[in-house]
Amino acid sequence: MKKSSSGSAACGAVKIALIGSTGSIGRQAIEVALAQPDKFRIVSMAAASSVSLFEEQLNAVKPDYAALADAEAANSLHEVPSGTRFAGGEEAALAAASYGEADVVLVAAGGFAGLKYSLEVIGAGKTLALANKETLVCGGDLVMPLIKQKNLSLRPVDSEHSAIWQCLGFDLSRPFKRLIITASGGPFKNFTPEQLKCVTPAMALAHPTWNMGDKITVDSATMLNKGFEIIEAHHLFGADYGSISAVIHPQSIVHSMVEFDDGAVLAQLSHPTMKLPIQLALTCPDRAPLKGAELDFTRALSLDFSPIEAGRFPCFELALACARAGGTLPCALNAAGEVAVRAFLSGQIKFTDIVKVTARAAEAERGEAVTSYAQLCEVDARARLAAKGAIAALGNN
Repeated sequence: MKKSSSGSAACGAVKIALIGSTGSIGRQAIEVALAQPDKFRIVSMAAASSVSLFEEQLNAVKPDYAALADAEAANSLHEVPSGTRFAGGEEAALAAASYGEADVVLVAAGGFAGLKYSLEVIGAGKTLALANKETLVCGGDLVMPLIKQKNLSLRPVDSEHSAIWQCLGFDLSRPFKRLIITASGGPFKNFTPEQLKCVTPAMALAHPTWNMGDKITVDSATMLNKGFEIIEAHHLFGADYGSISAVIHPQSIVHSMVEFDDGAVLAQLSHPTMKLPIQLALTCPDRAPLKGAELDFTRALSLDFSPIEAGRFPCFELALACARAGGTLPCALNAAGEVAVRAFLSGQIKFTDIVKVTARAAEAERGEAVTSYAQLCEVDARARLAAKGAIAALGNN
């Protein structure tokens, strides 16, 4: 296999496999890597189907290996750097996740599809930098035992879980009393029920503090995302649900907190940028310079916290109910959420219908102990069908 021209210039750099390069996290990861070529080199990368952006990224990054999971889209690719081996199809994309030269694999693929890449990374015995929520929301009962069994390193990239990880000294197993996850509350935290009925996709995508992909931005507005983060924390840190709470923190400066037995609380603070947790997952336990995350404590700084008002975010409460029920229910909820958000963004349902669709799909899932990836695929497919049925029923009312 040929090496790209950038390889020799960065022989001491961390070698990265990037899965989901064209998404929000993937794009920022490339910016992090290209800003410090002496520290990082992306040797392998994969995306789903965004041909034009992927071509741009290939020419900027010049990885050794690259793949598009969509075989038809792969056939449309016009230009590949001379030192890059390119392939198309799902198996080719999975090969990018287990690429032999990679020191760490950043899984930033979106949705349930990200789980198979995480399992591929684990199977290859690689360090997993995890930016895909569904890996733990849907497959936490599979993934965490495998991580422990193989004695692998899992580095959380979600800003909230990265914050907790930092407060625990990069030790997922360090004891604590309580985890406190912060939430901005999104753009509608003060809306009345009548106002929520009139929310448009454009309004839901206007997050007050974070710049993210469309799906996660809508999930932040409904707070379904925060429920998912509690499920992730449960799996990552071995915490029972009674020791995890969430609070509204509109400034998004404190990314999460950890309380210990003696009453001490540690918190991680920075300006809201995903580049910090991305970079840290690549350099851990070391830190590297990063512009844009610094806080200026010579100026007035307000940090507000308030409890999440009962009944205001029904998607959040639904996620907690599914979390406590456990088994396959979180997987079903996630699948229904993907379908419902897509329907909302396309104008098929109202913002307030998202919880109706997800709840009906979750209720249709019988709930079983998680035993295999194949089982989760079946649950995911069932829940998507149930969600589509719920959307159709809403349209007929």
